[in-house]
Amino acid sequence: MGMIDWNAAQRIGEMFAGDAPRGGVALAELEPRAQHFAALVATYSHMPEPQRLPPLEAVDRPAWIAANLTTMKPMLAPLESRAEGHSGPFAAQLAVASGAVMGAQVGALTGLLSQRVLGQYDLALLESDIRPRLLLLEPNLVQAARNLGLPRAELVLWVTIHEITHAVQFEGVAWLRSYLGGLVTSLLEGMAAGPRMPRMSRLPTLSELRAGVERAGASDLLRMTLGEERWEIVERIQSTMSLVEGHAEHVMDAVGAEVLPSMERLREALNRRRADRGLSWRVLERLLGLELKMRQYRLGRSFCDEIVRRGGTETLALAWRGADSVPTGRELEEPGLWMERVAA
Repeated sequence: MGMIDWNAAQRIGEMFAGDAPRGGVALAELEPRAQHFAALVATYSHMPEPQRLPPLEAVDRPAWIAANLTTMKPMLAPLESRAEGHSGPFAAQLAVASGAVMGAQVGALTGLLSQRVLGQYDLALLESDIRPRLLLLEPNLVQAARNLGLPRAELVLWVTIHEITHAVQFEGVAWLRSYLGGLVTSLLEGMAAGPRMPRMSRLPTLSELRAGVERAGASDLLRMTLGEERWEIVERIQSTMSLVEGHAEHVMDAVGAEVLPSMERLREALNRRRADRGLSWRVLERLLGLELKMRQYRLGRSFCDEIVRRGGTETLALAWRGADSVPTGRELEEPGLWMERVAA
């Protein structure tokens, strides 16, 4: 039996999610257009069109939390197994207490995230028998359209195109899901074995520790904890996700420009929404690594924009030939290096 109390995670997640009214997403009008959007995305991306998309689902925050907890279970299983391996006279009691605490942490973070997510292609990387889902977080879309002064129907369409792009990516690129799943599995198995702290000839002084923490960002501290071998896996995951997210950002604008009259307003408003976050959200993003996700959007998007500008969509499609064609971190920042490599 797993250690994390997943029922508690759901309950606490719903508490943190807050109340939000349902309604406002017309699936009956949207669903018939989904396959057309998939065809547009596939044509633009030079990928095969999925024969059948997952059905679009308009969900509330509790349903979104439940979906993501289901996806998280296999990913956290190695860490649960490590925690369960402890023995002693109070092992059972400690396991229950730790499970409740971990459940509360997972639930609180998922609940907070449920307040901002607009849509999601929900893919269980480590469980191939779990069917992907296309989720539209209905109350958040309604609130975002109202707060940003956007036409709701166009915002919903635009977010739908973004999530359908992910579906086309993972259905049309045969190696992508297994490659990412393998990287995540390797990282989790390594983390379950415990942190690897660097060897030191002596203990650092308090001033040295303080200076080190001030110099090091969150990624530097994570790198020191994981060790170089595991950090290389993290970097490969980051590069791949930058391509995945950046490509979706690029495509949603390219395809959206064909079907959405308010395309420029939508992009400007979404960029403003991402930048206009309060202090508490900035702290949360640092803790969860969501700052990195925003950087993935920006870096991957600028890479895709530049490659298309220089070589067209056919050149960008070369990034999906295989895992070896994924741009490295340096190539994402200097697209010309990637073009030289893949053209060789």
